[in-house]
Amino acid sequence: MPQIFPPRSNLFARTSILGVLVLLAAAVAGGAWYDHSSAVTKVGVPIEQPVPFSHPLHAGALGLNCRYCHDAVDQSAFADIPPAETCMSCHSQIATDRPSLAPVQESYQTGKPIEWNRVNQLPDHVFFNHQIHVNKGVGCETCHGRVDQMNQIAKAHTFYMSWCLECHREPEKYLRPLDNVYQMGYQPAEDQAALGSRLVQEYDLMSEQQLTNCSTCHR
Repeated sequence: MPQIFPPRSNLFARTSILGVLVLLAAAVAGGAWYDHSSAVTKVGVPIEQPVPFSHPLHAGALGLNCRYCHDAVDQSAFADIPPAETCMSCHSQIATDRPSLAPVQESYQTGKPIEWNRVNQLPDHVFFNHQIHVNKGVGCETCHGRVDQMNQIAKAHTFYMSWCLECHREPEKYLRPLDNVYQMGYQPAEDQAALGSRLVQEYDLMSEQQLTNCSTCHR
């Protein structure tokens, strides 16, 4: 019986299979790259706000502690947004005629809260408690980055589960003394591995098995 396909057909078949595999691998890699790109994660993308609040001025040059504005961050699950009364404690005397502060003055006079645009948003199925992290030595900049250098606040990390688990698996790499939790640009005074290991014991942290248990963050 004569051969239906010429010998070169075998080469064509192998090349086609290889090409399909390469395309599939490229598609998977491309999908993973896109999933971690700023287009999806919004990491590094400045968020417009109704009032151009300058963290470099307030948290940087003036050295205001994070708790001056986010005063319940160490007492509740949420890092609250300051009311206009907090802003006006200074701005009733300072820069009173600045146009950019008009929304703050209006909010103070009317009692209507300013509608700030949220920067970090976790899914509804994720439980996160600021109080626990802050009181266990996790610095603000560990999650939120150097906000004292952001003219417009932007998301600093993906907050994907894999990112959170890096800390939950090895918290000793990230813990700091409680009096340095709100310090921007923190540098440990000693070897972080030794310091972190000591703080894990001092803060009585849960075990790695407990910290990585699904029910810890998904309740």
